[in-house]
Amino acid sequence: MALWMEKGAEPQTESERADLDAIAALKESAAIELKEKGNEFVKKGKKHYSDAIDCYTRAINNQALSDPETSVLFSNRAHVNLLLGNYRRALTDAEEAIRLSNSNVKSLYRAAKACLSLNLLAESISHCKKGLEVDPSNEGLEKLLRQVEAKKMELEQREAQISKALSEAKDIVSAIEKRGLKVGKPMYQELTGSRKPVLDKNSILHWPVLLLYPEVMSSDFIEDFCETEMFSPHLDMIFSESAPPLPWDEEHNYACDAVEIYYEAKSGVPLSKTKILRYLLEGTPASNLESMVDEEKEATENSKFGSSSGKGSSKWVKVNERRTLHDILKEANFIIQGIPVFAVVSKRSSFYKEFRAGGWGLPQ
Repeated sequence: MALWMEKGAEPQTESERADLDAIAALKESAAIELKEKGNEFVKKGKKHYSDAIDCYTRAINNQALSDPETSVLFSNRAHVNLLLGNYRRALTDAEEAIRLSNSNVKSLYRAAKACLSLNLLAESISHCKKGLEVDPSNEGLEKLLRQVEAKKMELEQREAQISKALSEAKDIVSAIEKRGLKVGKPMYQELTGSRKPVLDKNSILHWPVLLLYPEVMSSDFIEDFCETEMFSPHLDMIFSESAPPLPWDEEHNYACDAVEIYYEAKSGVPLSKTKILRYLLEGTPASNLESMVDEEKEATENSKFGSSSGKGSSKWVKVNERRTLHDILKEANFIIQGIPVFAVVSKRSSFYKEFRAGGWGLPQ
């Protein structure tokens, strides 16, 4: 009988050939029945998806169906894996279904869906387009293609924004390093928000500058202080006779001829390049880049950027209003607290003597 024939042996008699045909028909019938059972399990819902996969797998393992019919089995199993969120398995099954029958539109659709879920957008688009070559009016594929192309465009725009933000931040770090500036831990962010320095097309730094009025614990802000500018024109604008008086300055002590500007020497510890870069990227599309963290590199950079301890009593250094911001920030004892911070006091105020005597320090 054909049942006892060795594997690979050819039937010798009509009886053996008839037996083999009968066995093949039984296996084919069993495979078709398993396929139909699998389809029924899918219709019953998620609790039966594993049963459906088992039926399709057993039907495939029977190896009794033609390539196009087996393609349907792989495609059906891909469908269930998609429903279960097994996207890699779904893609493997869909691609096998396509190999067996490249005109299987459902397999192409399911391969495209799996690729989309795996963020393989170019591959997803390719499967959609191949499916539309077979069935140009397939609405499901057309809709999916639009969805994938929109996501691809969004991702490309996002990557471009990240690249731009990272490039700009690196340029600023390089400019800071070339100027020999020291940047410390950002302070007063509740007052300054997300404002950061900007490097213009001429490689000139523009700083947001915070002005503190220690006498009344108030503040002012210069949005764009070009490093090549002096303090005097900005002070003229804030404290000129034509400018509105500060709401808390009832005695009009804060006038151009009376105010003095100070910075606190060695206020903090200089940050490494990596930490400066991380700070500059805060609030940008590149803020979540984890690849920047490198402890060994950071330790080396800390030694390059200095290691001022920041300990000891506050020492206030008077600013010459006719010096440029660049020259002031380059002072060996100036540590930029994220952005430059200066204290403004009036010689006419009773607070002036207390301040000059070192009786006031920046809140930490």
